[in-house]
Amino acid sequence: MLVHEILSRKLRDRRAVARYAGLTGSPDESGQRRREKGLARAGNARVRRGMIQLAWRFLLFQKDSDLARWFQARTTGGRKTTRKTMIVALARKLLIALWRFVTAGEVPQGVIVRAA
Repeated sequence: MLVHEILSRKLRDRRAVARYAGLTGSPDESGQRRREKGLARAGNARVRRGMIQLAWRFLLFQKDSDLARWFQARTTGGRKTTRKTMIVALARKLLIALWRFVTAGEVPQGVIVRAA
């Protein structure tokens, strides 16, 4: 699904990849206040849901990768809502890492890749 939906497209950079998937924040600017309101509804909902599911699976099977360690460091001792917020961030980072793997051949640090 990821190959057909996003990885086969010619996207400009990592920000374009995250925007297409809808894994970026939605800005809320009112006067002096600038903050993130949550996930943007714009983007491919199918890719967004798939990436969040893949991120949870990634944590199960790639425990020694840098991305999994980053997630564990951010969520240790945190509340359940922290884990839900950070899984979206992990999904965004994982999608960008997969895009770099497909376009440039860069394997993410610590990820074990088996031959097909």
